[in-house]
Amino acid sequence: MNQVLASSAGNAVEVREAVQFLTGEYRNPRLFDVTMALCVEMLISGKLAKDDAEARAKLQAVLDNGKAAEVFGRMVAAQKGPTDFVENYAKYLPTAMLTKAVYADTEGFVSEMDTRALGMAVVAMGGGRRQASDTIDYSVGFTDMARLGDQVDGQRPLAVIHAKTKTAGRKRRKR
Repeated sequence: MNQVLASSAGNAVEVREAVQFLTGEYRNPRLFDVTMALCVEMLISGKLAKDDAEARAKLQAVLDNGKAAEVFGRMVAAQKGPTDFVENYAKYLPTAMLTKAVYADTEGFVSEMDTRALGMAVVAMGGGRRQASDTIDYSVGFTDMARLGDQVDGQRPLAVIHAKTKTAGRKRRKR
């Protein structure tokens, strides 16, 4: 994968983006395109739609009528999560103590993205385990990440860091 699928990386920030997608609060265009392409193939392969147009119409309908969000909410509840998670996700998802936008040193365009390094930066901030005994800080990660081809400068950040401390954020900013 040469860039992040949507615009976030990290536990709670990715779940937040997924719920926003399902509810229509915000649908990242790249995530929408990839999700639709994959789901169209699944519906056709499963003989639940005869062609792309029918599959897309069905998928758009379940997004628009709230059925997709409802099913996600039932899945969360079935795993002993809150029954009102979709409606009140902000109440349940942890937020980082520090958020800081990171800007490019020079004006230009994003030409490449090291997604493995981004993932390892989330782990280094505590958002993943290096060993089984490590605890996870579900609040840390990156949001609003620039995509390949995006112009970046002093006005448009490369990303927003969500960290537990200034030190953790500063270390990740350098990467």
